Amino acid sequence: MASERETERGSQYRHRDTSTLPVVAILGRPNVGKSSLFNRLVGRRIAIVDDTPGVTRDRKEAETMIAGRNILLVDTAGLEEAAPETLFGRMRASSEAALEQADVAVFVVDTKTGITASDRAFANWLRRARRPVILVANKAEGRGGAQAALEAYELGLGDPIAVSAEHNEGIAGLMEAIAEHLPEEVPEPEEGDAKLLRLAILGRPNAGKSTLLNTLLGEERMITGPEPGLTRDAIAAAFQDELGPIRIVDTAGMRKRARINHRLEEMSVASSISALREAEVVILVLDAMLGLEEQDIRIARLAEREGRAVVIALNKWDAVEDRAAARNRVADTLETSLNQLRGIEVVTISAATGAGVDKLLPAVRRTHERWNRRIGTGALNRWFANMLERHQLPLVDGKRLKLRYATMPKARPPTIVIFGTRAEQLPLDYQRYLLNGFREEFDMPGVPIRLQLRGTENPYAEETD
Repeated sequence: MASERETERGSQYRHRDTSTLPVVAILGRPNVGKSSLFNRLVGRRIAIVDDTPGVTRDRKEAETMIAGRNILLVDTAGLEEAAPETLFGRMRASSEAALEQADVAVFVVDTKTGITASDRAFANWLRRARRPVILVANKAEGRGGAQAALEAYELGLGDPIAVSAEHNEGIAGLMEAIAEHLPEEVPEPEEGDAKLLRLAILGRPNAGKSTLLNTLLGEERMITGPEPGLTRDAIAAAFQDELGPIRIVDTAGMRKRARINHRLEEMSVASSISALREAEVVILVLDAMLGLEEQDIRIARLAEREGRAVVIALNKWDAVEDRAAARNRVADTLETSLNQLRGIEVVTISAATGAGVDKLLPAVRRTHERWNRRIGTGALNRWFANMLERHQLPLVDGKRLKLRYATMPKARPPTIVIFGTRAEQLPLDYQRYLLNGFREEFDMPGVPIRLQLRGTENPYAEETD
């Protein structure tokens, strides 16, 4: 049943229609190898895998193909008996929600540990769930593996399938079993013309990234709470606004490198950086009580270096008393420290209450449109001639530079190429003058702009608008 918070908050956005995709959920105690099995079935490393129990805290989804059928595979947090208000209680609630949405449950036990009291309790729970259950005895590699897997018969869930996710043993048999239990295939609806928008939510720990994703989706998709660093992996979700489909990825909080001293946290940060590189627009979530700090600037600069557009979500705005002062502090820091993303849009929100969140995606859409925009050669060179007229080109080694043409061969991000005699020697201050002028003339705040200098003839000289 939906929580009161979920019911009250709701969502103005529609989830991607996955009604035609069968859902297969992987469940089991912590550290039985669920994420390794998830990665093996998907065919690539998506979920973080480590020997530390409880690495997976949020449901992770991926579309994959089993026996020619597209399915939605779900990796879940480890099942543990715990009070609902605790972290482990919230992790179990997330796994229970995954089972509610599943067509097939894959219940994983560990042959090396043997069947535990928790396995028996969760097996009883699964029998009451009225879902097809496939029992998987993992870590059953080698000669003794199949024999050890026989112990799982006592759970009363049918024949256990002996596998080793780590060594890729028994996976083909598991896929066959999953295919046998899938519901009848439903024809997929035709794709619309709208292109997918790829977003990533980044920020420091405890800024409210997961709460924001839950609010956008209108459901408790991510585990949230007062503990910093709850999200360890990059978790993707899909939904739609009025302009089309959106894939959004919530990421682990990114702390200063000097404070990253654990292998698991290093993998979390690597997963966040990978999500940034796959995104088109980054939503940088800030804690409005703290403002724009050094680590936030580092994250924004990383996004700019990767050529990604950025929108700032100033979260926990409802807790700020002097809002004018808070806005001014952020604006001043942006002006002095993020000049390469001048004019970046800042949206004040409260992810917990939903206040202001309706303004966030329109800001993202505007920024995405600028990031994709191409300027015709004619308009670009009229602007370029005006810029050269306003400020004479400098002398280099006693000789005046000669810049002749400008083109924009690509967007995503907007890229200007300037041709001329010794163009590559153009001083940095004049390059900044051109970039700022381009951003202002063609209304491109908040997006990275690339400037390339070519001291050769212009191959686009005959191109027209």
